[in-house]
Amino acid sequence: MTNAQGGAPAEVGGEPDDSDERWALALSAIEVLAAAGSSIGGALVRARPGPVRDAWTDALAMIAPLRRLPSNTDADALDGGLDLTATLAQGRAVIREGILAAARGSILVVPMAERLAPALAARLAAAIDEGAPPIILFDESDAADEDRDRVSASLADRLAIHLDLGPVRLGMAALLAGEPPPPMALMAQPGAPVRDCETALAVGAAQLGIASIRAPILAARVARANAAADGRDVLREADMAVAGALVLGPRATRMPPPPEEDEQQPPPEEPPPEEPPANDPPPDEPPGEDESDEPPSIDPTDLVLDAAQTALPPDLLRALANGAVMRSGKSQGSSGAKQKSLTSGRPAGVRPGMPGRGARLALIETIKTAAPWQKIRPTRDDGRLSIRSDDLRIRRFSARTETTTVFAVDASGSAAFARLAEAKGAVELLLAEAYVKRAEVAMVAFRGQDAVLALPPTRSLARAKRELGALAGGGGTPMAAGIDMARGVAEAERRRGRTPMVVILTDGRANVGGGVGQNPQEAAMVAARALGATGIASVFIDCSARPRPEGGKLAEAMNARLVALPRVDAKAVVAAVKAAGKAAGNSGT
Repeated sequence: MTNAQGGAPAEVGGEPDDSDERWALALSAIEVLAAAGSSIGGALVRARPGPVRDAWTDALAMIAPLRRLPSNTDADALDGGLDLTATLAQGRAVIREGILAAARGSILVVPMAERLAPALAARLAAAIDEGAPPIILFDESDAADEDRDRVSASLADRLAIHLDLGPVRLGMAALLAGEPPPPMALMAQPGAPVRDCETALAVGAAQLGIASIRAPILAARVARANAAADGRDVLREADMAVAGALVLGPRATRMPPPPEEDEQQPPPEEPPPEEPPANDPPPDEPPGEDESDEPPSIDPTDLVLDAAQTALPPDLLRALANGAVMRSGKSQGSSGAKQKSLTSGRPAGVRPGMPGRGARLALIETIKTAAPWQKIRPTRDDGRLSIRSDDLRIRRFSARTETTTVFAVDASGSAAFARLAEAKGAVELLLAEAYVKRAEVAMVAFRGQDAVLALPPTRSLARAKRELGALAGGGGTPMAAGIDMARGVAEAERRRGRTPMVVILTDGRANVGGGVGQNPQEAAMVAARALGATGIASVFIDCSARPRPEGGKLAEAMNARLVALPRVDAKAVVAAVKAAGKAAGNSGT
């Protein structure tokens, strides 16, 4: 098996290299993009500049014009607005068309997508939701580097196709001009029709440890687009294989479980059949069993899993080889960390430069620079200042990333009131610094049978005191519901371009929740793994008098920093949150 996200091929279990199949899959992705358009968002392609990437891009250009979108593009250039340079030159307002509007009927190509600013990544994610043209993100980072920059998780989640061109040999670029590569073994023939593909894809996604609900939805769209590209209306096995390899495999966080072998008891011994008399004719054999020429159909879920295993991410393969559990991508920055590329925030002087791409014109400084030169410059007929590009000055800014801390507080049991009181105190302490650090705070309380959003994300101290004042406690501990709601709030904040952190305050013992055949603690573990898969930084504060193993297991499942606080104190909680924020910014975990 070849790794599907790394730059170098990796053979697992002694299997031979599969460059031909990878290249065939990459060309199939182009056909799917041509048939599906913006309904699948686009593709995330791990590939550094080189002949293979150029060949794939040339093939992509055959289905639609390509428009390059630099990774340092700002929101003004993306959405359009006032063209300041043309306005100054012509003396009238000139409106510039945005890149998204100008790219209708084209495909947006973003090189170095791992360097996209969080705000731009959030805007592109919103544009995909609004039906923007297909977007191709080229991830040029080194897959073997654990501290590398990573493509925004919310943006990558909206792109159906995930490809890796690293395992493709350089000689594969010549295939565009010659014979096409052989198709993947699972896609060589359309195969038998498939029913209920959505269920098979959803089950396959769950067995691969994919927490995103978008993945099976996008996989179904890719399967239908592959059928449409082949001129078919009915989904067949080949379409499911394409969806598994392009959508589900690269998103996998674990290997699928082995098939369960049913314990078959030996059949009872039957007496030998009586031989018919010599004069009787032999009995007729039942027709229909051995006369069918149709090949046996494959279980759709097994087909999806088989195809997905040809495109497993290299992080998973390396983790399995090392006997470790795959960790999610690092969160972007710590609480209040300074950004490198800034277009807003506190003014930090001016410098020569061209306005646009997020750079703001410093009007007074520009006029001061141009004024001494007016006597030697040609006089304008309208009497206005003669301003040249060398006179333009732009503002520099320094700012901090906007963060949201989501508290999930166990409001159950006899110690609920103490936990709630200290959690409220921690919220108030963080909100006291909210204006300076551009931070927001939210609180989820879980008790009884469900969880509630007691405080939506806010930086208002007065609102927090008002809405948290009447929060009640007591009852059971629906741990899974609390973790799931906190994850939902954090993911919503990340879609806004903010950096979320989840803080869980509990003793780690769940006694409410869980589906059929699942106890509450198992349901809490499932919710913890789903939170860990998002890559959102988190802190698990164990409030029990004596630390229990349940808390440590939950913290490990959500990749959280474990803090034991037998005596909950608001200042200690805030200190733990700040320490975790600094650790996340420095280590990327």
